[in-house]
Amino acid sequence: MPTVTTGSAAETAELGMRLGRLLMRGDFIALTGELGSGKTQFAGGVAQGLGVDPAVPVTSPTYTLMNIYEGRVSLYHFDLYRLAGDDDAAELGFAEYFYGDGVCLVEWAERLQDEMPAERLTIGFSHGGDDVRRIDFAPSSTRYRELVAELFPSP
Repeated sequence: MPTVTTGSAAETAELGMRLGRLLMRGDFIALTGELGSGKTQFAGGVAQGLGVDPAVPVTSPTYTLMNIYEGRVSLYHFDLYRLAGDDDAAELGFAEYFYGDGVCLVEWAERLQDEMPAERLTIGFSHGGDDVRRIDFAPSSTRYRELVAELFPSP
């Protein structure tokens, strides 16, 4: 499980952009971690890597729960901070997106249990002091292990 340390919001977004360039339809990215740890900065980078117009602001959908961004594939960007858990997600019909044609990127994914796809890339964010962020990658299947290997090639 690779761990990366970034020293600025721009570095966190750049890492997201690198990942976004590798994502394909049907990919599910679960972002976990504390408030203010870089999840939304990372999501903005993923959007750029997917070809979303850089003039379109990528904001955390805390109150709308989901934003859709159009790029080479659609990005379904969720923020589940306000959800109580699986029942809320099921009631809102999120599974149709979780298993849909676009890329799903879910902030506060730890609020899900059974509704979250078993095959996913979980990325954990934590504060490392000032602008430093520790970012841990945990792939759950062959697809995501290969994706992480492509993102972090061995020398």
